[in-house]
Amino acid sequence: MSIAKNNDWDKTFKKSNKVDVKKVNFKNRYGITLVGDLYTPKNKPSDKMAAIAVSGPFGAVKEQASGLYAQTMAERGFITLAFDPSYTGESGGEPRNVASPDINTEDFSAAVDFLSVQDNVDSEKIGIIGICGFGGFGLNAAAMDTRIKATVPVTMYDMTRVSAKGYFDAMDENARYELKQTLNKQRTLDFKKGTYAKASGLPEKLTGEEPQFVQDYYGYYKTPRGFHKRSINSNGNWNTTSSLSLINMPILSYSDEIRSAVLIVHGEKAHSRYFGEDAFKKLKGNNKELLIVEGANHVDLYDNLEKIPFDKIEEFFKLYLKESE
Repeated sequence: MSIAKNNDWDKTFKKSNKVDVKKVNFKNRYGITLVGDLYTPKNKPSDKMAAIAVSGPFGAVKEQASGLYAQTMAERGFITLAFDPSYTGESGGEPRNVASPDINTEDFSAAVDFLSVQDNVDSEKIGIIGICGFGGFGLNAAAMDTRIKATVPVTMYDMTRVSAKGYFDAMDENARYELKQTLNKQRTLDFKKGTYAKASGLPEKLTGEEPQFVQDYYGYYKTPRGFHKRSINSNGNWNTTSSLSLINMPILSYSDEIRSAVLIVHGEKAHSRYFGEDAFKKLKGNNKELLIVEGANHVDLYDNLEKIPFDKIEEFFKLYLKESE
């Protein structure tokens, strides 16, 4: 696990003078090299510390929301790792710009692998934060990986549910079959051409006729607020056929068996709120909590420091990572 070359500060948020950050890389179980930023408090204790791995949103990079969360939680006393998932950002994997319910779940476990062997990390005190689509993958990882002692899905999507059923489950079996026909025809064309057709992304300009949540996404990814050149949502497109595996392999099948602590955070006005509420309904145990943030929409919880409940998130991790002793 070598240290990747450090770049100049290229994040969408201001650099903190309270933490040190270095670029690192590590491999997941499939041999794909993941690249992350490791944040460490400057005033760190001599004892081993609790650690948190952070990823998301879906189509974003570690220089955006996940890095902001990682830096903020490092300021609050945790070692944190914001990483790019497989096939995106600075991480490896070919072809580029594809997603997988299995591999993206594995990416969280690979981050736990990396953190668990750091000299200054207590391997029994590791948690994760997943944002947007990686809230769902993070919760899925918690159902599999018992080393994860506490999980915070923030403004979460279940990417397999929305891919297979559409928003608010509006896609029926016939519509889903037609979608699969289209995607598989494209798969044949891709193979013949040796290239990968790109799915539609955010518009380059708004007309004002777009749904409010699209306008909200635009306001983050396509403006100086959150634009990053390596982000699929800012400056690229997913491969069209990437959604096939998401349609066919639902995550969260065993989320009701998660014994570790979970705090699901969602916005009151988020179009995606039902994903978090439905995921919470399936959880069991008195160490599970749902927090609805008053007045917040989906992207407010990416970077709005007046809306993100960092005090609550800090309290949650300090409680449940301490109890993992």
